[in-house]
Amino acid sequence: MALASFTTVLLACSAAEVGEPCETEGAADECVDDAICGKPSDTATEPQCLKVCTQDTDCAASESCNGVTGTSTKACRLK
Repeated sequence: MALASFTTVLLACSAAEVGEPCETEGAADECVDDAICGKPSDTATEPQCLKVCTQDTDCAASESCNGVTGTSTKACRLK
C-alpha cells in the first residue's frame, strides 16, 4: 500500500511532456521546462502542454507562435 501511495505522489508531481494533457491553462509548472499548459487550437476543448516560442520559426510547419490565454507567453499552436 505504501508503494502505491508513493507511485501516485510521484506521478502527480512529474511534469507533463509537450503534447500530453494538463489541467490549468497558463500554468507552466504542470509541464516540462520550455512548455506551458494551453489549448493547442482555438477549437480545442482540453488543454495540453505546448512548446513555448517567440516566433513562428520556433514551431513546426503546421503550427504558429501565438499567445496562451491568461499569460504573456506564446506557444506553438495549430494553424
